[in-house]
Amino acid sequence: MSGGTSIISMIQANQDIAEFRNLAWNGTFEQYLDIVRENPRVTRNAWQRMYDMVLTYGTEEYVEFKKRITRYKLFDDPIDHGKDAIYGIDVHLMKLVQVLKSGARGYGPEKRVLLLHGPVGSAKSTIVRLLKKGVEQYSRTDEGALYTFEWKDDSEEGGWLKDPVHDEPLKLIPDQFRAQVSKELSKDGFKVHIKGELSPVSRFMYRKKMDEYDGDWSRVAQDVRVKRIVLSEKDRVGIGTFQPKDEKNQDSTELTGDVNYRKIAIYGTDSDPRAFNFDGEFHVANRGVIEFVEVLKLDVAFLYDLLTASQEHRIKPKKFAQCDIDEVIIGHTNEPEYRKLQSNEFMEALRDRTIRIDVPYCTRLDNEEKIYEKDFNNERIEGKFIAPHTVEMAAMWAILTRLEDPKKANLTLLQKLKLYNGRSLPGFTEDNVKELRKETKREGMEGISPRYIQDKISNALVKDTHDTINPFMVLNELEAGMRHHSLVADEELRKKYRELLGEVKKEYENIVKMEVQKAISADEEAIARLSSNYIDNIKAYTQKEKVKNKFTGSYEEPDERLMRSIEEKIDIPDSRKDDFRREIMNFIAALSLDGKSFDWESNERLRTALEAKLFEDQKDSIKLSSLVSNVMDEATQEKIDVVKSRLIRDYGYNDESATDILSFVASIFARGDSE
Repeated sequence: MSGGTSIISMIQANQDIAEFRNLAWNGTFEQYLDIVRENPRVTRNAWQRMYDMVLTYGTEEYVEFKKRITRYKLFDDPIDHGKDAIYGIDVHLMKLVQVLKSGARGYGPEKRVLLLHGPVGSAKSTIVRLLKKGVEQYSRTDEGALYTFEWKDDSEEGGWLKDPVHDEPLKLIPDQFRAQVSKELSKDGFKVHIKGELSPVSRFMYRKKMDEYDGDWSRVAQDVRVKRIVLSEKDRVGIGTFQPKDEKNQDSTELTGDVNYRKIAIYGTDSDPRAFNFDGEFHVANRGVIEFVEVLKLDVAFLYDLLTASQEHRIKPKKFAQCDIDEVIIGHTNEPEYRKLQSNEFMEALRDRTIRIDVPYCTRLDNEEKIYEKDFNNERIEGKFIAPHTVEMAAMWAILTRLEDPKKANLTLLQKLKLYNGRSLPGFTEDNVKELRKETKREGMEGISPRYIQDKISNALVKDTHDTINPFMVLNELEAGMRHHSLVADEELRKKYRELLGEVKKEYENIVKMEVQKAISADEEAIARLSSNYIDNIKAYTQKEKVKNKFTGSYEEPDERLMRSIEEKIDIPDSRKDDFRREIMNFIAALSLDGKSFDWESNERLRTALEAKLFEDQKDSIKLSSLVSNVMDEATQEKIDVVKSRLIRDYGYNDESATDILSFVASIFARGDSE
């Protein structure tokens, strides 16, 4: 068997012919009525279909700062395995889905243009892309099936003339019978609505057939073939996209269709609807969704078409009566264009017919990291190793540029970022974080775009000087790029962003110092002994007793020097030492009442203090300073190799990046010693 034959055989064996036949179903109008009688939901309008599609992917609820939030799983992009997943703006996506729900129930939004508004790179286009992908995939399922029809016409190639806007077959029901038919077909709480006129082509064929059969509608219906359709942007069925061009090249026929001059020769006149191409984006998007890219850049003439399409669900092709359409209209725009809309009194009609949904930047660090980790991770990037915290530090800077300065004098911007990210800080409750969010006006609507971060991480990756990229490389790229960033033209803003980069570098220093500290003090037996010794001493201290010396057997006063050497590591002042010691004893007592035993990891503050104390005791024996001088003996090298192996095992470093941060932390301590 040749290679080509084997490939063909493989495809033949795995293709789903049954699914193809299901999607390509066609039958009589009478058979379609049976389908509707069995499942009236096949007649849903575009808004109902869109909302139901979102729900089919499921939801999950979580609580953030005492607010219950619903995450719609469509926005995880299960269709393309997370390629277009959106993070950190669940509250705003909830508002979008609520509007879809309201429109699906006919409460008014279905007569409006949905306008996604936000800064550049805030996922506006991605939201629409997910909705389009979702509704396309939904139309391929049994639950999302929908149908159109075509006319028997011997003059057409193949003998059938398609309805050009893939309309709902029930529109063939004469007006005087629609209410009765609707009542008969409705069931299970779903009411079938038969609204709107046939397209000009189908109206022409309907009249022609009625004349031909002397008004016998039943015979007209026999000349109709109903077929299932699959919505597809590529095939221009049910999903349309319109992007403005420069003013000289804009033409409203792109939205509403144009005359087919070749067919005029066949049909004799341009007033014959069969000689007209109903292929404008509004026609293409019928039964589905139309996206207007940068909608506010549209020429005014286009906006009139848009207003009629949204409010009346009708469009006006050249030389024909208004044509009914059924589609969700979504536009998106950035801030400068929206401000122009607000200041233009001639655009009042458009403002009145839009529902604005803000799409800000993400303001939560862990969600921002997910945006970059989709593209920049050690599984996907070949030939380069991305050191731990590289993406995190870039994301941290991006978030800091988007946050408004806190009004509380005792709170820094970095602390605010940590609170937003779910970290607890002394003196701040969840209610305080809610207040912080409420007091902001434009948080997330300004700052650095994720695209800029992605570009600079890419720059760092393609430089051939290192096999490993670390946070400093990326942060340096971010700083260098600001000189040429078109959206950071203001020198004051540039200065502020540089200062924030400095804050991020300090935070990174603290993080790696802590990791090296933990790697050095990762001797669990030693830290357990230190913990036991400390607990024995504070127990004796708080109960005003003495401690038994394990070596001499004699009873001695509690070791104040030991206790203070540990407490000072977490900045417990001498005036508060009694409070802290009682706090630890109360913590141990509470665990005991719950039937739990205490160990050194149970209390986070104590654990941090013990690790810092053990690190201080051991760092000199490891001789970190020898990394700076590059002079070390064999015993020291062995100890450093143990620390490196812990960094690799516990924190995700490779050999090169572990060596780098050990040298970096050693230089910090050397600098501190000299100071």
